[in-house]
Amino acid sequence: MTIAVTPFDGLCGFRPLKEISHFLGSVPPLRKLVGEEAAEKFEEAVKGRETSSSVEDVQRNKKALQAIFSILMSKDKSAIASAAKDLVTFAQQAGESSSKSEGSSNGKKELATLIVRLNSQFEGDVGLFVLFFLNYVKLEVGEAMFLKADDIHAYLSGDIIECMASSDNVVRAGFTPKFQDIPTLTSMLTYSYAPISEQKMKPVDYPYITINRIAYSASSSAILYDPPIEEFSVVRTQLNGKGAKATFEAIQGPSILICTNGSGTIAVGPKTETFKEGFVFFVGATAECTLESEGDVFTTFKAFCELDGKEIANGTT
Repeated sequence: MTIAVTPFDGLCGFRPLKEISHFLGSVPPLRKLVGEEAAEKFEEAVKGRETSSSVEDVQRNKKALQAIFSILMSKDKSAIASAAKDLVTFAQQAGESSSKSEGSSNGKKELATLIVRLNSQFEGDVGLFVLFFLNYVKLEVGEAMFLKADDIHAYLSGDIIECMASSDNVVRAGFTPKFQDIPTLTSMLTYSYAPISEQKMKPVDYPYITINRIAYSASSSAILYDPPIEEFSVVRTQLNGKGAKATFEAIQGPSILICTNGSGTIAVGPKTETFKEGFVFFVGATAECTLESEGDVFTTFKAFCELDGKEIANGTT
């Protein structure tokens, strides 16, 4: 799960199949790189079934997506670099238009600017072509999205709070100087496809917290981001004004808290500690926790694992 701390943009999950087909037909450098045969096979395989919900069609679509994506990712670096030059030229020309790209959720100028920008950071990288397969998303401060295990993503710019379940691997394949394991990546992905709207989250008020009068009068907040998994949830707390205080009820599970803005204190039992930007604290299960602001704004994030199922998004018990 990703929560934006500053304005953020990234690539998250495979686009709807109609959008991928649109780009294959409207971006010549992309079609040339994957090859005419591969492009036609994909288009024929998904045509008329792009939004079908039948198990058979979905599996067929995923196989077609895996086939063409694997071909793209397996291309020789020299071929990718050569195609990237053509793509940048194409993007610079397309960027002169401010119209929305028909068949795509992104505007021509938006994607063109993105291509030029990313090429300046990772010149000739295969990621320049991967972006036509993945959803391009922008998040404002406080917005969040959730990705299931083995879904592909790339963080491009901005600061975030990222919370994830226990994992023993990070497989990279583009936009990085680190080791890239293409065969493993292309074999492990789910190849689920959906519009970005299905991955964005809708936070709700967090019910298991008590704020004092100062916090209430200054419109302080505690927002719960509750993904559809049992491993974790996150609460974003913003205390406005000196002396604003929030007390979390004890829960049957551990928590980790980090401060991203301002300063204050954290109290657990008789012990009180200074809590500043960049500080991290662990709070054990069954411990009540109190935060207090020392300035105008004090922002923290609390990741927790509730063992008895008490805390869920709708606030019921």
